[in-house]
Amino acid sequence: MSEKSRSTLITGASRGIGRAIAFRLARQGHRIAVNYNTHPGDAEEVVETIKSEGGEAIAVQGSVAEREQVDAMFAATEEAFGPVQILVNNAGIIDDALILRMKDQAWDRVIQTNLNGTYYCCHRAVPGMVKARWGRIINISSVVGISGNIGQANYSASKGAIHSLTYSLAKELSSRNITVNAIAPGYIETATVDGLPQKTKDTIMTWIPMRRFGVPDEVAVAAEFLAKDAARYTTGIILRTDGGMAISGSN
Repeated sequence: MSEKSRSTLITGASRGIGRAIAFRLARQGHRIAVNYNTHPGDAEEVVETIKSEGGEAIAVQGSVAEREQVDAMFAATEEAFGPVQILVNNAGIIDDALILRMKDQAWDRVIQTNLNGTYYCCHRAVPGMVKARWGRIINISSVVGISGNIGQANYSASKGAIHSLTYSLAKELSSRNITVNAIAPGYIETATVDGLPQKTKDTIMTWIPMRRFGVPDEVAVAAEFLAKDAARYTTGIILRTDGGMAISGSN
C-alpha cells in the first residue's frame, strides 16, 4: 500500500458503485466510512469485508438530503478517523416520469438528494481539507447529465448541475491542493438496472458502442485513480465510464 492512509467518506456505499469504491479505496489503505440510508445490513457486510482484509471501516447512517444528518455522518467519521480527506459523493435516487406526468414532489426529491446532498457534503468537507491543504472530492454523476434522457428530466438536471458544481469547486480549491472531479457512469449492472424490463435493456444496449453494461468495479477503478496522490494535477474533469455511450448520439 503505497498511498498514505486517509480518512474517507463514501456516501451510498452499502451497495452497487459505492460498495465497489469502498473496497477499492480500502485496499489502498484508506480508512473508510461506509454511509448508508436504508440498508444497514448491506453496510455492515461491506465493513466486515474490509476488516477481514485488514482494513479499517465503520458504517455511518444518514440521508444526504438532510443537512443535519450530513453533519452527523461527518461527525461520526471524524471521531473514528479524523477530518475527511477523501469524499466520494455517490448517493443518489431516481424518480422517473415524462415531463407531462412528472409531479413536483418527484422533481424536488431528486434535486434535494442528488444535487443538494452533494452540495451539503462538499460544504461540510471543504473546511477540513483547506486546513490540511490536501483533499480529494469525487462526485459520481451520470452520462445522462451530459446527454439527457427521456423520462429523466429531474435526474439529468441534477447530474448536469453536479458537473457545473464540480467545475466551480475545482477552480475555487485547486490552489489549496484539493482536486474536484466527477465520474459519469453509463448503465452499470446495479439493482436499478437489473430491475429494468428486458425490452428496455435491449433498447439501451443499442446505445452503447461496447454492446454491454458496465460493472461497478469499472467505475471504482476510476475513483481509485482520482483519489491517488499521483492524480494531483487532474482536476475539474468529467471522466466518462459509459462504454462510449456519450459519443454514440443514439439516445
